[in-house]
Order: sequence, then C-alpha cells, then structure tokens
Amino acid sequence: MTRWLFPPRPTPSLPIVGDDRRFAVRRILCVGQNYAAHAREMGSDPEKQTPFFFSKPGDAVVSDGANPAYPTATGNLHYEAELVAAIGEDSQIIGWAVGCDLTRRDLQAEAKKAGRPWDAAKGFDQSAPCGPLTLGALPDPAGVISLTVNGETKQSGTLDDMILNPARIVEAAGKLWALEPGDLIFTGTPSGVGPVVKGDRVVVSITCLETLSFEIV
Repeated sequence: MTRWLFPPRPTPSLPIVGDDRRFAVRRILCVGQNYAAHAREMGSDPEKQTPFFFSKPGDAVVSDGANPAYPTATGNLHYEAELVAAIGEDSQIIGWAVGCDLTRRDLQAEAKKAGRPWDAAKGFDQSAPCGPLTLGALPDPAGVISLTVNGETKQSGTLDDMILNPARIVEAAGKLWALEPGDLIFTGTPSGVGPVVKGDRVVVSITCLETLSFEIV
C-alpha cells in the first residue's frame, strides 16, 4: 500500500449529461486565436496564423455550478467563450462541453511585451469554468456560440468560424503532446472578449450543449 506524506487532492472532473459517471480531467490544452475576428482583435493576421497552444492545470476546472473567484494580481480579468473537446482512448474526441477561458489580460499583455510565458495570465486557479460533458459527436458543428454578461450579449459567432476545426486542432496538438484520456482542449474564442468584475453573471451557450452559467465572486 502506498503511504502518502499528505493525502492526494481529489481528481478534478466534469459531470456527464445523462450519465452517473464522471470525466476525470488530466490536463487542459488551449488553442490561441482560432477565430479570424478574434485574431485581428488581438493584433494578429489570421491569414498568417499557425496553430499555437497554451495550457492550464487540470485543477483549474470549475464545474457543477460553482462560481470562480476573482483572481489576485490582476485588475483586468477577461472572459473568453469556448467549445471544449474531451479526449478519450486513442486520442479521439469523445465529447463536448461549453467552457470559459478566464484570462488576466493585463498580465498577458506584460508577458507578450517582455517575450515571457503566459502561465500566470492563463493557468491560474479557477481559470477554466466548464459545463457538463455531452458524449458523442458534436450535435451541431455549425452551432452558435455566445456569451452574455449580466444579460448583455458580448460574444456571438458560429463554430464554423474557426480557423482550425476540432479534428485539425487535435491533430496539431497530437504532434506536440501524447494526448491521453482525460485531456480537455479549449478550441478558441470568437471576437468580443472583455472584462468582468466581482458580481458579474456570465452565461456561455453553444447550440445543443448544456449552458455554462457562473458568477464572479
């Protein structure tokens, strides 16, 4: 029997729609600037875009209706609505969820300017709110993705606006990492990203998937 110096933390996980099992989260990979309008919004040229990734730890997931805390060390927290692909055996996508990539935008801008990594801007505690997982094929590959803050629409687009579709994202990620069951891939966000503050209610929707709703506390 293994004896631990201290008890291991519980495995982060997502509920599954219509299933009493849970999806154990191993890690989170995120593809950057995967919608042309958002790439331009962030100062990039989508015509010259090549896939690039950043990561979040698995325990950055916020699930089951929990509310993420406003993080320390930032005065400019941004939302980013995302389609999330869940990886199973043989590096295959087995399901989908609605996610929100929370970003310390001020820290990201400082890191970009200095040519430094984005870890503190993207991979902080509670930075990956995620809704329940729907197993199977994506119900509507051209579905609408949208985000509201306090009932006001801030982001709206369609999944087929992606520069790389989910299959190509997985292919590109698989060249950099050995994808394993439990990996989540955030597939990018439409244009319209912006700030949230404590008390804001964020609702992220994607056609035919379970809606994600949370408050910044």
